[in-house]
Amino acid sequence: MRGEVLHYDEEQGFGFIDGADGNRYTVIREDLRRGGSLANGAVVDFQPSGDRARNVLSIRAQAADTGTGSAAQPAGLQHFGRNAVPFSVAAPTGTGLWHYFRRALTANYANFADRARRKEYWGYVLFWMLAFVAVSSVSLTIDYQVGNMEPGSEAPVLMVLGMAGWILATLVPSLAMAVRRQHDIGISGWFFLVVFIPMGVVIALIFALIPSRKQENRWGQVPQGIEVPPQIAPRTT
Repeated sequence: MRGEVLHYDEEQGFGFIDGADGNRYTVIREDLRRGGSLANGAVVDFQPSGDRARNVLSIRAQAADTGTGSAAQPAGLQHFGRNAVPFSVAAPTGTGLWHYFRRALTANYANFADRARRKEYWGYVLFWMLAFVAVSSVSLTIDYQVGNMEPGSEAPVLMVLGMAGWILATLVPSLAMAVRRQHDIGISGWFFLVVFIPMGVVIALIFALIPSRKQENRWGQVPQGIEVPPQIAPRTT
């Protein structure tokens, strides 16, 4: 897959690549082919593996923008990131509540590395709760149909199994979402462990309500949909 290097820290050996499919991938030094290096803005070839870019090979650095226009690029090379010109198969990443929930259960199922804005987090919580209520209601209805709720011997077995199954099935993406939300406000995902101390749930709720940091941090760029004031917008190369 083709992509553009959004940011790469040579000292830390860590960075981000914007792929032609509209997704962002992390890259570490061990994933560079031929022991090379990456320049910000360079066009690269890589193999996507989840949210990780592997076997990364720099093709060429993009032509510098002189302010009066960019140098022409050979056919097949496209701009990525904020100056993206979509490939024929590329599509912009959506920012709707349902889109966030669906991606949390698919592409971001075990993504503990990036950032999640408030809308993404609470969109996930909303649809998670709706699904939980739906699973519980359907399971309880079946319990009534099969006789598990007969007077004097109420045993909502299917409802309990349904609720437990939904919680277990979404445990990893739920933890990943909470971690990415904390990354978005500039703190380590390990702070999620505060839920195990007295009043920790309240602290975690406060974390979830804090607005996104409107600048790039160690976990990635400002999430899509967040307006960044010009004075703190990340500098492009």
